[in-house]
Amino acid sequence: MNRIVSKKRAKALSVALFLIGLAIVAYLKAWWPGIMLAVGIPLAIRQYLLGRHYDMGVTLFVFIGVFVTVQFDISWEILLPVLFALGGIYILFREYLESKEEPLEEEEEDLNKEIEEEQHK
Repeated sequence: MNRIVSKKRAKALSVALFLIGLAIVAYLKAWWPGIMLAVGIPLAIRQYLLGRHYDMGVTLFVFIGVFVTVQFDISWEILLPVLFALGGIYILFREYLESKEEPLEEEEEDLNKEIEEEQHK
């Protein structure tokens, strides 16, 4: 897993993008299905920044799939449950089958990444 930024910075960027997305959705008064993009895109960007490329792909597939389904009046009775089920199953398998790093090593890696980021400023 090759992180681009630390967890702290990735979280801050995703929260900022989420708030900007909420502002756009509120301004356009397009709450549904716009909220799916306002939630999905920042989450996918956070996963990308943390080096979780497969997670990013699944997130984009689910959230953009829901948006497209609703926005373009595609029959959702089967497609939406399938999208959500695939996303949930992927998360369960990833969390329970993937080997976990030691929390201490992960924290140390985050600190080293933050130090590198500060030195590049």
